[in-house]
Amino acid sequence: MLERLKEKDYIVQQHTQLAEFQQFLQAAKPTLDCLVLADTTELTPIATWLHGQAILLPAIILRSPLPTPQTTKAVSHPTVEPFVYHTAEVNLAIADLESLEQAIQLAIVQFIALSPTCWSKPDTTTAKLLDNLSTSQQNQLIEKFKERLGYLGVYYKRDPNNFFRHLTSEAKTELLDSLREAYREIVLRYFQNDGTLNQRIDEFVNTAFFSDLSVAQVVEIHMDLMDEFAKQLKLEGRSEEILLDYRLTLIDTIAHLCEMYRRSIPRQP
Repeated sequence: MLERLKEKDYIVQQHTQLAEFQQFLQAAKPTLDCLVLADTTELTPIATWLHGQAILLPAIILRSPLPTPQTTKAVSHPTVEPFVYHTAEVNLAIADLESLEQAIQLAIVQFIALSPTCWSKPDTTTAKLLDNLSTSQQNQLIEKFKERLGYLGVYYKRDPNNFFRHLTSEAKTELLDSLREAYREIVLRYFQNDGTLNQRIDEFVNTAFFSDLSVAQVVEIHMDLMDEFAKQLKLEGRSEEILLDYRLTLIDTIAHLCEMYRRSIPRQP
């Protein structure tokens, strides 16, 4: 698995001796993106040393087996407690090493969202840890990982409870009505010199993305609206050919949505 990470442009350093590992961290900590620590008898001393040195990084704990009650991959259901290093560490079973790349990305996401007050265990010297890491250093760390992560962070911020398929019938109707109204405004303004158009498309796409809405459902919203407009044009005795131009609106919106999915969904190992 480490060789596979190297093939994907990761720079990987592996250490089995504690002193060697500590020396490496002291020299390289400004450039590191993630720690992968094995669950051995030395894990707790390593975490204590990291706290004392104010070395705070995204971390993955390789466990065999994972602690109960977790039985699924950490990438899908990350374990927050019990923790050793900090509360944003990700537990990964050794048997699931093929998911290591995804776990790295998830560890970075969780680290970005981590409250500074939770960066050490209650029985460690929290005050000393935070004193050693200034606010400016904290901000630099966060900005570094946000830049490294890019769009991927958005993917993990989605709440499955808000996915369209998990909503109640009433909530589904409310969401679709909102999206239809938003899309209607996009269509009506698409060929106008409207400075809000891009923002409206972005808002529509964001709602669709966080609802895990499929492209097919977006197409359905478009077609329903075109049918409505066609009926109105027919009543007015006007040609429906003008509606063909709005295929561009659909293409534009779907392109935005597909690009958001493409840039945010984690790469498969």
